[in-house]
Parts: sequence; structure tokens; C-alpha cells
Amino acid sequence: MFAFNLILYTRRLLSLYSIVLLVTSIAVVAPGVNDLHFHDGASTVDVVAGDVFFEILDPPELRYSYRIRPAKDFGTTFNETLRFQKARLVPTVPLHSCSDIVNNEDIVGHIALSERGECSFVFKTAKAQQAGARAIIITESVDKWDESLDHLIEMVDDKMDVDVNIPAGFLLGRSGATILRTLQRSRKKYAVINLPINMTHVPISKMNQPPWIAW
Repeated sequence: MFAFNLILYTRRLLSLYSIVLLVTSIAVVAPGVNDLHFHDGASTVDVVAGDVFFEILDPPELRYSYRIRPAKDFGTTFNETLRFQKARLVPTVPLHSCSDIVNNEDIVGHIALSERGECSFVFKTAKAQQAGARAIIITESVDKWDESLDHLIEMVDDKMDVDVNIPAGFLLGRSGATILRTLQRSRKKYAVINLPINMTHVPISKMNQPPWIAW
């Protein structure tokens, strides 16, 4: 009887010890820098370094805040002196922007939206600049996009001898595909946006994030 009680007591101690270890391990796990939902009380400045945000005003179904990663070492920067209020975000024709852009009348003075592939980021930016764009946002190729490709790309200079004087940024593939497909479905040539928007002191839980993205 004594041996049975000793075994039962030992099992209870081991079970309690396992629970303590589990709780402790959960408490010390640090979230990754992109797991913003772990930081419900934090602001973007605590988690996202160097990224830029814009908001879509129209179409209404795209009315969220979006995150882009600026080009690393080419073009100019998105800053407070270069602000776009109710500007057009215009998909380029052709969408890859690797040849002369034919819908330049819609793009002049506004922001070009292009997809990745066919040529370098610098060349796409140069073509958008040539068409009169004041900035360009590049996203993952819609044809190639899937969840495995839904990550921010570091856009770097490919050392082409091209003079680029407009800012460029990379947009998540899922957001880019959603924007392009929504515009096509609603037969609109462009979205209306504000860029950049100041999200520095906005808690993550208060941000108007797209429902298909978990920054």
C-alpha cells in the first residue's frame, strides 16, 4: 500500500513539474520581428524599422493601411517632404514595366503599380519615371503569387547605369494581387491613396490592417 501511494505521489509531482516547465517555456519565447500581433500594446516604431505605410481611400473594399519596404540603395526616399494626398495608384501597362509604359497619361504626377519579373527593379523604376510617375510600388507577380511568396523583398541596386530620381517600394504579394484583381473586377484604372501615412505611435491593435495580412 505504501509503495502504491509513493508511486501515485511521484506521478503527481512529475505532472506538476511538466506543467511548470510548459508555462515557463511559453513565457520566455520571444516573438519574431514580423509577428506584430504579439505586440498588441506596441507601435509600429517598436517593430517595423524603415518600412513605409500608405492607405487606400477608394475603392471602398480596399480601404486599409498597407506596408511597403523602400528600395535599399537606389532612387529617392519616401519622406515628409514628398507626400501624396488623394493620389492615383495606377497599374502600369504593361504590368511588368519592362518596356515603354503606354498608359502614361494616367500615371503622370501619380504613383505607378508594377509587378515583379522580366527585368530589374531599377529598370522598372526608370520606366515609371520616364512615364511621368512620381513614385513606384512593385509587388509580386500575380501569376506566380501564392502564400509561400508572400514576404517583403529587399530591392537593391543592380548597378545599371540608369539615373533614378523617384522613390520605389515593395508591396506584399497578397496585397498586390488583391488590389490588382479588385481594380480589374470593378473596371477602375486606379486606386486613390495617401502616401506616406504616419503610423509611428499607432498601436498594432488599432491599425486598419487588411484582413488577409498578418504583419
